Amino acid sequence: MKSSSEQLYEEEIRSLKDEIKMLEEQHADMEHSGTLYSEEHYHSTLASLRGKSKKDSTKQQAFAALKTKLDSLEAELKQQSQMSGYVLTNYSKKTLEKSHIKVLQQHRLSGRCHFLAFQIEFQLMEVQMEATVSTTVTDLNIVVESSEFTDMSAFVSRAEDTKSLLLFFRTLKSFADWCVHRKRTLLHFKEKYPSIVRLPEGCSAEYMVIQSPKLPGCELKIVWNIDVTEEGVVTPKLNLLTKIPEEALVLDKRKAVESAPRCFKNLLRLLGIEATIESVIKSVSMEE
Repeated sequence: MKSSSEQLYEEEIRSLKDEIKMLEEQHADMEHSGTLYSEEHYHSTLASLRGKSKKDSTKQQAFAALKTKLDSLEAELKQQSQMSGYVLTNYSKKTLEKSHIKVLQQHRLSGRCHFLAFQIEFQLMEVQMEATVSTTVTDLNIVVESSEFTDMSAFVSRAEDTKSLLLFFRTLKSFADWCVHRKRTLLHFKEKYPSIVRLPEGCSAEYMVIQSPKLPGCELKIVWNIDVTEEGVVTPKLNLLTKIPEEALVLDKRKAVESAPRCFKNLLRLLGIEATIESVIKSVSMEE
């Protein structure tokens, strides 16, 4: 949801844009009028135009100042969006009920967090209680437009039932951050080991395949899911799957293939995600 500072920036930006548009139209009208009149008419009005030149100069200075302020505000708003991860594309507010002690408003907003697009509609009730104001979300509907978000359906339903708007935003941000991190990590290893690492469904998918040209038929698959509980806890979950020909399994007297998924889990706890994936790739490529 927009912070008060972001709303203030956007309102001031809209106001400045309207004023700039008006000044541009006035400036364009003044320039256009000079081309429509005859030379005789131009000379007859030259004196009056000279009298207006000071006013025009003042308008141009005001226009330049407004443009500078607008650029500064937009840059600051962009920086805040980059820091928060959220970009709001549309917002509207409608007052449904208003009295001296209670205000009920309907808010609609849409935007995205990284690549996850969302639409939210909620009602906000403010009640004046002596010297304090109580604010409550009374209705909440959420739509997230991404196939990546299918595993979060239970959490979204719970957030709607409990009217947990802030929890939804925190969880969406954490989930999107992990999705971006997974994509960058898979792409990194694909670029670093192009002959060994495959991404059959692209770098946005949930898995990578590791297969050495020196070991035909042997394949390891690292599946990287991002779990979300109904309480909004986001956790990366990685598993190692093996695909080894039967004749190779017969030669595996030490049961290394059988124990590989368990060893992979242990490495994750000790080394972390990136170092563990690197270790698996190097073991398959037989590099030192």
